[in-house]
Amino acid sequence: MTTSASETVREILAILGHTYPEAHSELNFDTPFHLLVATILSAQCTDQRVNQVTARLFRSYPKPEDLLRLGEDGLEEEIRECGLFRNKAKNILATCRVLIDRYGGEVPATLEELNSLPGVGRKTANVVGSNAFSIPTIAVDTHVLRVSNRLGLAESDNVDKVEAQLREKIPREQWIKAHHWLIWHGRRICQARHPKCEICPLNTHCSYFKA
Repeated sequence: MTTSASETVREILAILGHTYPEAHSELNFDTPFHLLVATILSAQCTDQRVNQVTARLFRSYPKPEDLLRLGEDGLEEEIRECGLFRNKAKNILATCRVLIDRYGGEVPATLEELNSLPGVGRKTANVVGSNAFSIPTIAVDTHVLRVSNRLGLAESDNVDKVEAQLREKIPREQWIKAHHWLIWHGRRICQARHPKCEICPLNTHCSYFKA
């Protein structure tokens, strides 16, 4: 008896959920603002490094107005370890100004408003929206892109297309969890260069393993 595509998706999600029941964002944050800044800093940088930087940064500069007082040169020095620090500093400070001028210093709680902030693209808006405000969405980073393509949940190298395909196949109530499951699987087993296919609980569903 042939397994339907929807049954395969359900099976994949069930295995991921069983394998990573505690999956969550690995960026440390106390407030939506902290998560927003951390997510901007995470571009081309590991979460571990970002957590080291933000732990130090937010002890002294926890709010938008604090970062603005720090200034561009000061912020660049604080976040230098994250890479691309000049561009990130400009975007973070520009976002801080918008938050203060338009939102009373608070991070807006809609994807449209988040996406309008300087330096905040669709992925960052989705990460903040889902983790800070529980908005059902799927942020597509390099891990989600790779794993979803290998498992046949998506078929594209374009992040927007992959997001659309995942939203179509995965039940809405599982979008946030599935995002974390896919990331954890990509970091722990389904790595880019040396995936641990021999111990992967999903290798029978994986085109990369079969190839």
